[in-house]
Amino acid sequence: MKKKMFAVLLALVLMFSSVGIAGAITDGTPDGEGHPYVGLMLFKATDGYWYTCSGTLLSPKVFLTAGHCTRDALYPIYIWFDANPISPDGYLYRSTADALGTPYAPANYSFPRFDIGVVVLDGAGVVMSGYGQLPVANQLDILKTKRGQQVVTFTAVGYGMQKSFPTAASWKDQIDYNRWVAYPKLNQINVPGFTGDFSLLLSNNAKTGGTCFGDSGGPNFLGSSNIVAGVTSFGINGNCAGTGGVFRMDRQEVLDFVNSFLE
Repeated sequence: MKKKMFAVLLALVLMFSSVGIAGAITDGTPDGEGHPYVGLMLFKATDGYWYTCSGTLLSPKVFLTAGHCTRDALYPIYIWFDANPISPDGYLYRSTADALGTPYAPANYSFPRFDIGVVVLDGAGVVMSGYGQLPVANQLDILKTKRGQQVVTFTAVGYGMQKSFPTAASWKDQIDYNRWVAYPKLNQINVPGFTGDFSLLLSNNAKTGGTCFGDSGGPNFLGSSNIVAGVTSFGINGNCAGTGGVFRMDRQEVLDFVNSFLE
């Protein structure tokens, strides 16, 4: 697994191993068919390695993810929407992908301040009965002053690792690549400096669960809705513990970028 350091933040992508894969939301539960429009993406990057991220289908052809999952990605992107895409022999075969697509990142991409990406699916895309939805501009700002902020929860969904340990104990990592769900709470929003107005910090512990490597780009829905408040972006440490960083979707510039594909 490659964990690339950006200052004190870790982009939560996960390197794909050809020897078989077996990851998930930390301290979560299997999602089953709870969020069928959340998918797993596999891509080869310009560095020659294969990586996985998560994401949300917003329409038959537009798949929302993190910018660091698309910035250096090469066509084609392989995407699965099965809750359990791993074959019986423990591999993820590209030939079984539900869709292929082309990656896009904004011209002003930067990590973690503008960490948004889109994959446009080939052909007619994937038709479903429902999709993820975008928030309205500045929808989350009210959470800064809302009484009871400590009980504001999100629904995090992704295909990433369930447990991550330091390199010396990496043999204990838990990775199964099924779709999992957790319910982290809001820890920080609109704080100058570290969080700024571009990200959220959500809890990541045994009680609420959280996100880890491979969950990058996956949705953090507002409460129990299908509104994507933000996409999983970064972690504070290599153990995926303490807090998880989420790039906010409710900024006008972000919405403009995504809507340019939806339109």
